[in-house]
Order: sequence, then structure tokens, then C-alpha cells
Amino acid sequence: MSLDDLLNIAISHNASDLHLVAGAPPHIRVYGELRPLDLPMLTIQDIEGMLYSILNKLQIEMLEHKRELDFSYSISSLARFRGNAMYERNNLSVVFRSIPLDIPDLRELGLPREVEKLCLLRSGLVLVVGPTGSGKSTTLAAMLDFINQTRNVNIITIEDPIEFIHRNHRSIVRQREVGSDTHSFSSALGHILRHDPDVILIGEMRDIDSISAALTAAETGHLVLSTVHTPTAALTISRIIDMYDIDKREQIRQQLANTIQAIISQRLIPCRRGYGRVLSTELMLSTPAIRNIIREGREYQLYTIIQTCTNMGMHTMDQALAKLYLEGKIEREVAFENCIDRKELERLIQISESF
Repeated sequence: MSLDDLLNIAISHNASDLHLVAGAPPHIRVYGELRPLDLPMLTIQDIEGMLYSILNKLQIEMLEHKRELDFSYSISSLARFRGNAMYERNNLSVVFRSIPLDIPDLRELGLPREVEKLCLLRSGLVLVVGPTGSGKSTTLAAMLDFINQTRNVNIITIEDPIEFIHRNHRSIVRQREVGSDTHSFSSALGHILRHDPDVILIGEMRDIDSISAALTAAETGHLVLSTVHTPTAALTISRIIDMYDIDKREQIRQQLANTIQAIISQRLIPCRRGYGRVLSTELMLSTPAIRNIIREGREYQLYTIIQTCTNMGMHTMDQALAKLYLEGKIEREVAFENCIDRKELERLIQISESF
């Protein structure tokens, strides 16, 4: 089978990912579960033939030099795919993540209504955090599309690789891909302010250079959207600060306290009876109390503030999981598998069931 044949099969099964590994048949991930396809085992020659057929000369050189590569691939009228190739035990393996051609509507994703208000901000830093495969890129794309449909602004993205394609609507959207349009996140961010942006999307804040540039852009009157691979708001703040040397952490605390507008933590949870997945979120919104906690290095208190400020639109992951369980959308065991604090989730469920 050709690569396009396998990707068509993946999409027909509503798979999020296609895995190609030598010595195993192709596997797909459907609603979080990895499943083998009823096909012959792949050889290294099979995988090289399929992958090299869609890469250009520069990408092949980068793969052979760095031994890993991020890339994108499209099949007209079907979907776009984010790909990653790497070597393991000197064998090439590849995974493709499906990206719908149509950008989902912000309200269809199950995000809190407060997220729409975040899209109207003129400046500051908004982070979407969570583990791999939790839908962070989809949330960012939906937020960017909402801005594009409702505001007259200049939007510039830096992505590795470009995933969702944004067309100009009320806004101008320029999308830069690391590797083909720029050498790195930090290099692109060093020049991006000269292009008069209003909104900047950074695919991932992955190192000190990209974090520092994002904070500077947010400080100077731009709305910056990005992602971090962290499970909660409190750990996100700590992770960012801990990346810096001790002598620079105080400055970063001040910058974060001044610029952070919100942190959306999210997970995709298997639905009841195993059909599909539902989004569960934690939402931290910036308040004077939140800013003071960050400024003074008391991140351990953030959870309590989020927990007690539901009247402001905030909520914890455990509160969201309890709500999903009580609405009959997820199983009790699944809720506990994904909770942050088991005792807190038990308390929330008991309180609700007692009424």
C-alpha cells in the first residue's frame, strides 16, 4: 500500500495518529487506543520508500543529519498531517497526526466561554498547556480563527510544522514554518516585531530564547498565544521559571506576573462506553491575587485560588472532571485516572451526590 492509502484508512477509522514502525504492521490510534491494522509487517525499506516519497531534498538531508525531523503533509480534500520521523535502533520510524482541513469552531470544542473573551485581549500572554495529544494545537487554531473572524488585526504565527491553514478574513494572517521559512523559533521571534504584529502565535515555548522573546512581545503590547507541555497552571509557572539560572529567576517572575493573562490546561478524556473523547479543562485567569502569588514565588497557592474563584470563571481540572462524571459523560474510574488530587475529586463528587 502507498502512504496515501494508509492515511486514508486512518481517517476512515477516525484515527488521530498513524504509526509506521519496522517489524510491525501499521498501527492507528482511535479515541486514545492504539490498534494494529490487518496488514503485513512493515520493513525498513517500506518505511523509507513511503517517507522519502513526500520529503524534499533539504528535509531528507536534515533527517539524515539530525536523525529526526518534523514535517507536514497534505492530501487534497482529505486532511493535513503533522509528521515526525526518527531513528530508533538505527531503524526509521514515523508517526502522522491528522489535522482536519476545517478549523473547528471555538464553541464546538467544549472550552469555557471565557476563552472567547481571551481572544479579545489586546496584549499579554495566554498559554494552552497539557500532555501530548491533548488538543492544544486545535485549541490554539480555534482561538486564532475566532480572532481572524472577529478582529481587524495583523496575526503572525511561528510553527514547527504549520498545522491548520488560516485564510485571511477580517485579519491578515502570515504563517511561518521553522525549517522552511525560518531557522528557529528564537530567530523568527527576533525579527517578528518588525512586521507590526498585533497577535503572535508561537507553536511551542520550548527553550529559554523562545520564552524570553514571548515575554518581551507580551510586555510590549502584543497578544501572544503559545503552548507548554505541563499538566497544570501552577506547574506551568514553575517550569518556566526553573528553566532560567537562579540570578535571572526574579526578573522572569516579574515578567510573568505582569504579562500572564490566562493558562488553559486541557486533557482529552475517553467518553462513557468508549465512544469518542471529551475535553476536560482547568482555567486560571489573571487577577491581582494571581499576579502577587507569581511575583512572590508562591505557586503552591495557585490551585487554591483557582478552586475558590469559580465566580470569576476559573475552575480546576478536578472540578471539571467531577462535572463530566456527574453529567454521565465519563466513567468514574476514568475521572480518577485523570484527576490531580484524588481526595479532592472524591469530595467534589460526594458533595454533588448528596444534593
